[in-house]
Amino acid sequence: MTKIDFYILNSSGENDRLQTVCKLINKATERGQRVFVHSDDQSLLEQLDECLWHFQPERFVAHRLLNPINNVAEQALDAANDELESVLLSNSSPSRTDAVFVNLATTVPVFFSRFERTLEIIDQQESVRLQGRERYRFYKERGYPLQHHNL
Repeated sequence: MTKIDFYILNSSGENDRLQTVCKLINKATERGQRVFVHSDDQSLLEQLDECLWHFQPERFVAHRLLNPINNVAEQALDAANDELESVLLSNSSPSRTDAVFVNLATTVPVFFSRFERTLEIIDQQESVRLQGRERYRFYKERGYPLQHHNL
């Protein structure tokens, strides 16, 4: 069963949330785990992509921002390339199953249970907090093991 971890930030800045995601991704990849990050907001994924490029200049985290795919040839090429990256950022369903799933979407994606762990990063922005509570209820009602980490 997928283990769910909620990381609660004391701040409301989007940059703090992205920095926390970078730290969690870095920690997972140092352990040899692959990570899939999902958001329904493409611009947030683009910001995270940029953040990962500059997060630790002395250590590169192999990652790739997936863009919406238009044709079958692009899908086949992307599926082959996906295996090479330790971290994928996407607004669609994953083509692979990784150890760690980072959910930056406003809802719980149907595919979250394909992963060993799901990470939810909640800051103090009212919309993020309220949506996080809804997701927490969703997991709790279905009996998923939940952990809280106050940062």
